[in-house]
Amino acid sequence: MLRHERNFDPAHGEPVECADAVRRLTARNSGPFTFHGTNTYLVGRSELAVIDPGPANADHIEDILRAAGPTPVSAILVTHTHMDHSPGARLLKERTGAPIVGCGTHRAARPLAGGETNPMDASGDRDHRADREMGDGDTLTVDGLTLTAVPTPGHTANHLAFALDEGNILFSADHVMAWSTSIVAPPDGSMRDYMASLDRLLERSDALYLPGHGGPVADPASYLQGLKAHRQAREKALLDALARMGTSRIPEMVAEIYRDVDPALHGAAALSMLAQAEWLAERGLLHAEDERGAPETVVSLSSRLRPA
Repeated sequence: MLRHERNFDPAHGEPVECADAVRRLTARNSGPFTFHGTNTYLVGRSELAVIDPGPANADHIEDILRAAGPTPVSAILVTHTHMDHSPGARLLKERTGAPIVGCGTHRAARPLAGGETNPMDASGDRDHRADREMGDGDTLTVDGLTLTAVPTPGHTANHLAFALDEGNILFSADHVMAWSTSIVAPPDGSMRDYMASLDRLLERSDALYLPGHGGPVADPASYLQGLKAHRQAREKALLDALARMGTSRIPEMVAEIYRDVDPALHGAAALSMLAQAEWLAERGLLHAEDERGAPETVVSLSSRLRPA
């Protein structure tokens, strides 16, 4: 059973030691999707790699520089291009001259369908440019420590995790977090990619995850299995509801499946269900039709769904 851990002290403005040569600073950007704020990690001793400097927040950049002290920042790593993770990289580069390394430019997991709008458009940092993009297995050495790029698309198409080889630690960003499941919202996100990334991480043997929000994941293997089972249960609930209702649209199904959930959260639930429905449609487990009854290759919130 999936159990989230929400007991977390962000210690805003103060560096918190997470492991040998790893400290965490949590930005003051608390919210429903960021929990207590974005986690920035400082890796190294005599020189530092800074992972995810967070939003364009001058106070948080000052916190990073104060925590670094006289130790030079030699690299700025970015896991993905959401506005709560990557814009701070440009501010930190201005102050330190360190190169921005990691994920590439922001991109969607698929093109927009005809008439479709991107509900997550404002969250994408389209100004992000890396001085060095990292691909699968690419490494960065800082202070004798090796950080290896592990692509984990799903939450975004360009999402990277970084493995600290010497500590058996994975900086899992927003793909795996202890406090909540990750948002997967098409067209930026893809449930197919998200599930494949979970399987990829299950093949690894990392002992500790340090995520983009909230506290550490201390038992990654069990937690990953819980995340996978949770998504599979949501998939079954969608198919069961569809079988009962015969045919429906996603907002109608959200009202049925999430009837005990605060209606203010139904919009986020609809995006999650959209991602699940797309993944089911790709596997031929349900069909989608547009308002005129024509088949659609891409599911949309307004599509009428029916069992396969």
